[in-house]
Amino acid sequence: MNKDKTLLIMAAGMGSRFGGLKQIEQVGPSGEFIIDYSVYDAIKAGFTKVVFIVKKEFYEKFRETIGKRVEPYIETDYAFQDNTYIPERFKPLLKNRTKPLGTAYAIYCAKDKIKGPFACINADDFYGRDAFLKAYDYLDNIIYNHFGIVGYKVKNTLSPNGTAKRGIMDVSDHKLVKITESKVIKKKDKIIASPLYSSNGEEIDEDTLVCMNLLLFSDDIFDILGDELFLFLSLHQKHLDEVEFQIPDVLDTCLRKNIKTIDIIDTTATWYGMTYKEDKDEVVKALKELTDEGVYQQPLWKIY
Repeated sequence: MNKDKTLLIMAAGMGSRFGGLKQIEQVGPSGEFIIDYSVYDAIKAGFTKVVFIVKKEFYEKFRETIGKRVEPYIETDYAFQDNTYIPERFKPLLKNRTKPLGTAYAIYCAKDKIKGPFACINADDFYGRDAFLKAYDYLDNIIYNHFGIVGYKVKNTLSPNGTAKRGIMDVSDHKLVKITESKVIKKKDKIIASPLYSSNGEEIDEDTLVCMNLLLFSDDIFDILGDELFLFLSLHQKHLDEVEFQIPDVLDTCLRKNIKTIDIIDTTATWYGMTYKEDKDEVVKALKELTDEGVYQQPLWKIY
């Protein structure tokens, strides 16, 4: 068993479709943010540390609004998503790039902050208590050469306000075979999925498992990311302003090269997010109901 477990929260992105810094949108009954619930659920599940990945220019605002709320309850650290970990020979090629390099690089930026097994999530997504309990149990017994993904039933992840991007997982015997990034929408009683680079949509079962970026790693992922980052930068050095170094691509490489087995852990939790401004009402309603049911206390952060 692994005593200490870290929650890594990717909070460097801005929500373009939502229109602002989603991470500090108040959604709880006492003005809580979605990210508050993730940290709270992680503490309840047994996680002992949280690391936030942020842009350096947002650090002060982020710490004032979020960090100081959780620091009394769990060991808290910060990593910056910048070019610090880019090999020197490639740094000049990235000088004109304005957007982050991608989720795989974001995780790599936390390499000096994490020792031992960890879970990784998006800052602006609500994952639910069951998902964190399952994540903790998996990390407590993580097997060498295995990573994990907490899989959600697609019906528990959709926005009523438009198309959502989901990683449709092909699973065999609780092991990942492949992930297909797809555009997913519910039309009447049917759920239609179309691969991102195809217009061919097809109906999928409502219980089809999707990846919502609740990822479970041992810390040797950083060695893999370092190797893959160098290959990525070498391959794309003529157009580094456009490409993205994404974690699904790295996981796919792990499968193709037979570096890792990727276990899929089912959760009964419902995922909530704010892809569209209109989604906020759904999130507020759900969190009020969970608070009324006693899952969460009000206010969330008090001595417990």
